[in-house]
Amino acid sequence: MTLSFTGSLPELYERFLVGPLFQPFAGRVLDRVGVSGDRFLDVACGTGIVSRLARQRLADSARIVGVDQSPQMLEVARTIAPDIDWRPGKGEALPLAPDERFDVVVCHQGLQFFSGKAAGAREMRRALADGGRLAVAVWRALDDNAFFAELDALAERQLGPVTDNRHGYGDPNALASLLRDAGFRNVDVERDALTVRFPDPGVLLRLNSMAVIGMSAAGRTMTDEQKAEAVSRLVDESAPVVERYMDRGELAFVLTSNVATARA
Repeated sequence: MTLSFTGSLPELYERFLVGPLFQPFAGRVLDRVGVSGDRFLDVACGTGIVSRLARQRLADSARIVGVDQSPQMLEVARTIAPDIDWRPGKGEALPLAPDERFDVVVCHQGLQFFSGKAAGAREMRRALADGGRLAVAVWRALDDNAFFAELDALAERQLGPVTDNRHGYGDPNALASLLRDAGFRNVDVERDALTVRFPDPGVLLRLNSMAVIGMSAAGRTMTDEQKAEAVSRLVDESAPVVERYMDRGELAFVLTSNVATARA
């Protein structure tokens, strides 16, 4: 690996994944929903890329709030953008004042991890002002994301069953129904596809292997040393998969997402 690979998981996430993977999709989500008004809410904000992009599109006086249940993710977010209101909390119980409302609410690649998706959808509806706009994006299922499907299949041969929650809520009809049931109107779900590129494949492979091990039953019984050994094996065994996706010296593959837009 040619890049330094030290730091906390949120720091590695921000350093290596946000730029090539999350930022391009986040920008397209904001294009779809339309960013205007003075009040913007980013649900399951992670290290804050959606909020930071929204800040570039809104007036300096706009109030931007980012909510995430991970204090470590929020710590990174505050370091990068201290002018944004970062709040700890779950999407199923947003830390908002009773009368706090927003013109735009976005949840980018977070809903699939909610333990209570219906509650999360109702909370986003509660947070929107009358006529406000919502955008929710979730990765599509693995059968529409071939690169990660191949990596998951390889991991299962080594680890046993893996429950990949990243792609576990990929049915567009289920997403649309969830939002309608929560009281949203004008619900529309579109498939978004984008080719993402990684100059250093080892970065993505290592982070993905760490994630997959954490999503396996075997990983929950491993020591830190065993996890490190398993990560190394998975990275090495992924070489033939990566070779098929190399283009001009970079790892390049198509990633697909469902993007739902709606109004309050």
